[in-house]
Amino acid sequence: MPLVRGRRAAAATADQLATQAAMTIYAKGGNAVDAAIAANAAMAVVGPHLCGLGGDLFAVVHSPGGEVVGLNASGRAGSGASAAAMRSEGMTEMPLRHDIRTVTVPGCVNGWSALHERFATLPLDELLAPAIALAAGGFPASPLLVGSLSALDEEGRAQLVELVDQATAPGALVRRPGVAFTLQAIARGGREAFYDGAFGEGLVALGGGLFRDADVIDSAADWVDVLRAEAFGVELCTIPPNSQGYLTLAVAALCDTLGLPDDPESSEWAHVMIEATKAASKDRPAVLHEGADGDALVAAALARAGEIDRGRASDLATAGADGDTTYLCTADSSGLAVSLIQSNASGFGSWIVEPTTGINLHNRGLGFSLVEGHPAELAPGRRPPHTLSPALALRGGQLAAVLGTMGGDAQPQIVAQLAARLFHHGQSPAAAVAAARWTVRGRVTGFDTWMAARPPEVAIESGAPDSWAAGLAEVGHEVVTVPAFDSAFGHAHVIAVEPGGGFSAAADPRARVGSAAAI
Repeated sequence: MPLVRGRRAAAATADQLATQAAMTIYAKGGNAVDAAIAANAAMAVVGPHLCGLGGDLFAVVHSPGGEVVGLNASGRAGSGASAAAMRSEGMTEMPLRHDIRTVTVPGCVNGWSALHERFATLPLDELLAPAIALAAGGFPASPLLVGSLSALDEEGRAQLVELVDQATAPGALVRRPGVAFTLQAIARGGREAFYDGAFGEGLVALGGGLFRDADVIDSAADWVDVLRAEAFGVELCTIPPNSQGYLTLAVAALCDTLGLPDDPESSEWAHVMIEATKAASKDRPAVLHEGADGDALVAAALARAGEIDRGRASDLATAGADGDTTYLCTADSSGLAVSLIQSNASGFGSWIVEPTTGINLHNRGLGFSLVEGHPAELAPGRRPPHTLSPALALRGGQLAAVLGTMGGDAQPQIVAQLAARLFHHGQSPAAAVAAARWTVRGRVTGFDTWMAARPPEVAIESGAPDSWAAGLAEVGHEVVTVPAFDSAFGHAHVIAVEPGGGFSAAADPRARVGSAAAI
């Protein structure tokens, strides 16, 4: 994927139609937040296998004045949520599909509203116009959308029939009239038109007592202080719990403490990063919850540096990586930059669709525990532990880059690899994004890395340095090789600030239709 450069503004997304939406907004005089909202709205139309109005959103924003703030637009469980009731049915973990109880109130539109109110310069109807045109007039189905539909079971195909009937081959025209109608309502009436409109009413009806009207209408996004940690000569910033973003900081800081080899093609480089990931992450299921202290979690992870053996893989005894999400980033010459991630959780989410609008609902509630007394136990009004973890880097207090990826449990691992390549090794965004990756992953859902009965395996992307597979196996890792540019290794994007000013940007070729643009 080529590196693009520009002085005024940049955007990188997982679909060139979303990047075009961002650039359209820049051409109208909009800023980076305007562009991010427009790009995300477009992705919500063309990437329902990744994200949508039925999912959640997080963002880290660098303001023109240099302030860095976080936005938590993840949804909460409904008033009728009951872990005890699910345990009485014999359940021991949250269901992945086909169960409305795994659906929390989607936070995406709350996130757009909060971003727009605080930072945007253009009216909401202008920002949503490109997405409305795509939904109403149609868009060409991407190869990943078509492939994702093939994974649906019979019940899922019945729920998502609007997409199944249209996205029959790459390039096939897909129209989403219900989504167009909903976006038009939001453009006119803001978030209230969504949560107090057809979608909100439909969600309450689908819940059958799980949600009350007030759960949906009164939902809101929260501005939060970002987590920060020094690594690789920069200060990395991310979202605090309920996000797993603390792991990005912990892995990067552990690697910095241990000292990465100078050659990222060596198996020792991969081994040190993998062991840092395992040391930082092994207790995640026990400690990550909405009320967790992110700084304390990072500190606890850093205290495990002595457990890491540079010559041998650790034998993890776990507590019990692919995910479907979209990451995008934007930046402009005023100093405003956005690292934004928005998600259904896992491939079309719950495989349940609100019938009036045709919006598929996420399954973010799968992050909850059903263990009685667990700090992340499912309960009314709670936010679940979340994989979404956008990142931003500062150098000397100045914006250095915005970066992030999709990828379920693997998100912190991929972002840490990007950070190492960008800041420790001085690679360009294009080189860092295109480089082969490894992930420590579970064996079933991409959300079970630290909970499976068996220790996780190390997946290596085909095309990785020859030394990786043999070297990692030699020190005790269970290694599998996965085809190159597989989505299991994320869709990562980067916008970096150039030393002389302006931006360089790259989008992940693993997204197949992703693109970066700059002016």
